[in-house]
Amino acid sequence: MTRTLLVAGTASHVGKSTVSAGLCRALSDAGVSVAPFKAQNMSNNARVALSPDDERSAEGSSAAETDWGEIGVSQYVQARSARVTPTTDANPILLKPHSDGESQLVVRGKAVGHFSAGSYYDDHWETARDAAKASHDRLADDHEVVVAEGAGSIAEINLHDRDLANVETARFADAEVVVVADIERGGAFASLYGTLELMPDDVRQRVVGAIITKFRGDRSILEPGIAEFEDRTGVPVLGVLPYDDPGLPEEDSVSLPSPGERSVRGQDDGVPDASAVTVAVPRFPRASNVTDLEPLAREPGVRVAYVPLDSDLTDADAVVLPGTKNTVDDLLALREAGFGDALADFDGPVVGLCGGYQMLGERITNASVEGTGEREAVAGFGLLPVETRFSADKRVERVSRSVDGVGPIAGATGATSGYEIHAGRSAVTEAVADGEAIARPLGPESAATGDVLGTYLHGLFENRNVREAFVARVFESAGKSRPEREQNRQSPYDAAAELIREHVDLAALGFPAVSE
Repeated sequence: MTRTLLVAGTASHVGKSTVSAGLCRALSDAGVSVAPFKAQNMSNNARVALSPDDERSAEGSSAAETDWGEIGVSQYVQARSARVTPTTDANPILLKPHSDGESQLVVRGKAVGHFSAGSYYDDHWETARDAAKASHDRLADDHEVVVAEGAGSIAEINLHDRDLANVETARFADAEVVVVADIERGGAFASLYGTLELMPDDVRQRVVGAIITKFRGDRSILEPGIAEFEDRTGVPVLGVLPYDDPGLPEEDSVSLPSPGERSVRGQDDGVPDASAVTVAVPRFPRASNVTDLEPLAREPGVRVAYVPLDSDLTDADAVVLPGTKNTVDDLLALREAGFGDALADFDGPVVGLCGGYQMLGERITNASVEGTGEREAVAGFGLLPVETRFSADKRVERVSRSVDGVGPIAGATGATSGYEIHAGRSAVTEAVADGEAIARPLGPESAATGDVLGTYLHGLFENRNVREAFVARVFESAGKSRPEREQNRQSPYDAAAELIREHVDLAALGFPAVSE
């Protein structure tokens, strides 16, 4: 009989995704057939996955023949951790925030419309629940264990009658529940105790243990608190995870700074800041798929700086414009902040990804399809001779491209792969079509001139050939020597599994062989 383990939390960002991914890899390492699941996710960081109805492999079918859909990045990562093909059953309901109070609803990988929270719960929630239950049941038919990730807090008493990712999942999946709390926030025992007290009685009875994450120091200091918590609640603390980031992609952009603040990723590699290079990333108000930048942040000597929209880019050695859920409104916000002038004065490598690519062109037409206003045309930054026209059709698929390295990825060769999720198509302007040369280094819907590159390919920097070429070009442009890259680094999936095996009592969860 299939077991479902629901990894719920006392709050958002307490480590549920890491615990779930670590469990998936640890179980897979022990020969257990395991699959991830999250009934409902809210995130603009999405990946492309196969529909479970499409039995053909991506390698055996053309992109046009294969049925692709969107899922949250964490479930994609957890599927990779579990060594199973990511499908839309892993995350049947995805809500992608589009504007204030409104999100795009994605059901089993397909966008069905934009709705306010009230409209979703009043008109679409029952359909969403049915889809989520059907997806879970399919996964349960095919696997020994389903590791389900909850969302936010399982103790949101105002949502208990419509909490699809937590309460409803626990019920329709007949799940055992593990509650996760982040001790770095303070009050971990109070959070755990309060969460148990506020859970519906039938769900509380399903709780089999708790996990405390992000602990720094000597665990023996926690022992009196653990003993009293267990005595008061009867719930065992299964493990205390040390503060350690295995390097898994962030689930959403909440962890990024606000548009008016600056933060830097990738500073723990031992390379002095004076010898490092900085890749500046403007923090769009509606940024999406910012996980595209994480492979760069893991490179020695590379600092990925999320900068305010009014940044003058004087400290930048390269600029990457990431994806966005609303290209038009974010482009207008950048223009208002003066970012276009700073970009025009910048003379280093520039890359635009998806929405960022669209911004680098000369103009966007039919803009009212995506923007919240009535504008039909919006001027881009004019760094690439392309024009983008929006339409209601959305392109969602995994793609492979041959690389013809020029500009910011000069020297890159071979093949590259990734995924596309976008509305709108980009084409060269009439002047270019009449004879002016333009490079297409990553296929027909890419463009490069000078040291500027635009592409729809998400996951671009996950390809080592492209990443190596780009990083080399940034160091060259900055006049700095690139430090040596660490060899044989542990994969983030294995690092997450090691955290779980070393610090969680898996035998108490009924998996004695997994910890060996």
